[in-house]
Amino acid sequence: QVQLAESGGGLVQAGGSLRLSCAASGSTFRSYSMGWFRQPPGKEREFVAAISWAVDYTRYGDSVKGRFTISRDNAKNTVYLQMNSLKPEDTAVYYCAAAPTRYVVTGTDAYDYWGQGTQVTVSS
Repeated sequence: QVQLAESGGGLVQAGGSLRLSCAASGSTFRSYSMGWFRQPPGKEREFVAAISWAVDYTRYGDSVKGRFTISRDNAKNTVYLQMNSLKPEDTAVYYCAAAPTRYVVTGTDAYDYWGQGTQVTVSS
């Protein structure tokens, strides 16, 4: 079992930055690849970014490439999402998730554990 807790969301103006954190507890954090997903109002959950358990591979959704950066600190059991150049269309509830694999995965079905989510609102 892995428990995940996101933090760092909030209200920011377009062009601004936020850093989300996801603290993990329970099972061995370094055994899981980690991902960030988001769900805009009235839309389905979508892939944002993922990082492999060994921190050597990352992958991003097309809409965030070049603006967002995923990282993890296995010593602190924490994964981060640095979000720069934010746009109003980035407004969503952001979720972190853990997948029991060493590979980078992008589908929601691959992730067994999910946090409760943190709201990010970008004003124009």
